[in-house]
Amino acid sequence: METTGEEVEASLVEARQTFKSGHTRSVVWRKKQLEALIQLIHDNEDKIFEALYDDLGKHQAEAYRDEVGVVLKAANYALSNLQKWMAPKRSSIPLLFFPAKGELQPEPLGVVLIFSSWNFPISLTLDPLIGAISAGNTVAVKPSEQAPACSSFLAKYIPLYMDCKAIKVMQGGPQVSENLLQHKWDKIFFTGSPRVGQIVMSAAAKHLTPVTLELGGKCPTILDSLSNPSDMKVAVKRIVGGKWGPCSGQACIGVDYLLVEEKMAPTVIELLKKTIKRFYGQVPIESKSLARIVNKHHFERLCNLLRDPRVANTIIHGGSVDEDNLFMEPTILLDPPVDAEIMSEEIFGPLLPIITLKKIEESVEFIKSRPKPLTIYAFTKDESLKRRIVSETSSGSVVFNDVMIQFLCDTLPFGGVDQSGFGRYHGKYSFDSFSHEKAIMQGSFFPEIEPRYPPWNHFKMKFIRLAYALDYFGLLLHLLGLKR
Repeated sequence: METTGEEVEASLVEARQTFKSGHTRSVVWRKKQLEALIQLIHDNEDKIFEALYDDLGKHQAEAYRDEVGVVLKAANYALSNLQKWMAPKRSSIPLLFFPAKGELQPEPLGVVLIFSSWNFPISLTLDPLIGAISAGNTVAVKPSEQAPACSSFLAKYIPLYMDCKAIKVMQGGPQVSENLLQHKWDKIFFTGSPRVGQIVMSAAAKHLTPVTLELGGKCPTILDSLSNPSDMKVAVKRIVGGKWGPCSGQACIGVDYLLVEEKMAPTVIELLKKTIKRFYGQVPIESKSLARIVNKHHFERLCNLLRDPRVANTIIHGGSVDEDNLFMEPTILLDPPVDAEIMSEEIFGPLLPIITLKKIEESVEFIKSRPKPLTIYAFTKDESLKRRIVSETSSGSVVFNDVMIQFLCDTLPFGGVDQSGFGRYHGKYSFDSFSHEKAIMQGSFFPEIEPRYPPWNHFKMKFIRLAYALDYFGLLLHLLGLKR
């Protein structure tokens, strides 16, 4: 059921009034909301599984790993650390300001807006929400209309469990989003495509509203020549899991393309094929472990990537599609043209291009020549190559010898850079994203430093120079009329 313009207006007024009341600032309210969210998940796990299957065809194990479990973990982590995050932190003050004291006090931003994406419609709605309520804000969440079952679930159950005066759910399509963006918010958190991200940022700029953009991009995976065959098998297994495991490749942090040395390509391809068969069976369309493409629009977009004859000729595995069931077989392509759309746009689907290189070290320059990705994955034991990847490339994160685990780690920030987004969240970083860290300085009436005031003279000028240099010994000598 689409939220009307009048309902948006009324919800925003109530959310602002609730925030102004100070009710959401207390640790009691924040903990109560986190506990309510955890209870919501526990009580309705089967309904969440059903909604995720209806929207995306996700198996319950995948749904728990990528959605339900992610939210429970994040909420419990926030609950156990909340008071520590909220506590003022002492800041060291130079002796020059003695006896003043300094501290940093986090405070909520106000009324915030969260746009979530359709590929992980539960976790990408509730994970940012955890940060927003932990920080003491009132919140409006706008789930994606492209995952209607999950959107309806959130709209129905969030008000039943959580403070409906402080936490609002807005349903609908682009018109509702446009309506929401016309209002002033104290923070906008957006997960989605760069194209829509630009629209959000333009609208936010009119009100000088701060934004966090989680956008994605083409995440490369470097596969070095691992000498131990068991290491290579593990690497390929993780690559297959990171490509087709999360929502059938419809994931911003999923593997987008693979970089390998020419001499290693036949071995890697054979291992990829065997692993795909092991994970998804001889006939992948019959597998219950592969999600489907979200809708016909995205299905057609992916098909168009393969219709380029230069790209179609590079398919070495898979390629079959079932339009009626929105299913696309795990597909491997060997050396598609690097100027083709499949290598310039984020794939966001079950297609894996393999780009071969003379030497794996060339992967660094290849990645540098393209927009900055959300994540770089690299399977290597070469410490020199690791150092080059870290020091010579730019990305939201770098993960060595695994895929996607950084998203699950609450003690590391998650976010992009440049075209892959900006701002970060997860764990304490989510709390910080929705907080303003206010600087507080407690001064004293004594001592009074007269050289800070006019009329100016040489003595005061020298005093200021020494003070700015934090030259305390020089200041003492100056006050005593002595020279070094």
